[in-house]
Amino acid sequence: MAISTPMLVTFCVYIFGMILIGFIAWRSTKNFDDYILGGRSLGPFVTALSAGASDMSGWLLMGLPGAVFLSGISESWIAIGLTLGAWINWKLVAGRLRVHTEYNNNALTLPDYFTGRFEDKSRILRIISALVILLFFTIYCASGIVAGARLFESTFGMSYETALWAGAAATILYTFIGGFLAVSWTDTVQASLMIFALILTPLSSLSVSVALVTRWK
Repeated sequence: MAISTPMLVTFCVYIFGMILIGFIAWRSTKNFDDYILGGRSLGPFVTALSAGASDMSGWLLMGLPGAVFLSGISESWIAIGLTLGAWINWKLVAGRLRVHTEYNNNALTLPDYFTGRFEDKSRILRIISALVILLFFTIYCASGIVAGARLFESTFGMSYETALWAGAAATILYTFIGGFLAVSWTDTVQASLMIFALILTPLSSLSVSVALVTRWK
């Protein structure tokens, strides 16, 4: 399927918008703390949407529906388990981690936090935690880029390889330029789009179903 001009314009505007947010975040970044954690200044609205978009984007809109379609309704337990786990995480872990990272030498990363929290002089905890993060987040980021490429491929009619490289390049660019602020702000925009899609899709499906039922009567 050849890509149409309106589709191409929409895709380019989206990519350009994400990169522009990265440059705006760069202008708001004053030091290394800002680059890594946004100066710990994010409000609850941006934090919630950013965490939701990072945690529940590709798998929620593409992975989970695909799993349910292929394997049946039993795959819904994935969503139930994740919802319960996320609630426990925010309730029991997030607040404490937020406070303790400041008290432990203003730790900016989890390896920093573990090293300071448990007074690990050998740095074994730092190495192990860094390796775990590197391994599993590499897989997670790769799956997110693949999901985005598949979405661009089906929506805009471009080749999978082009969509993959364009999405990866834009993500790397705005992250490299704007750091954590850029990631959080672009996540907020993307989360807003996802919420809109999650509301619009069932309403559109219901409208089409009602129209079909009315037609066949």
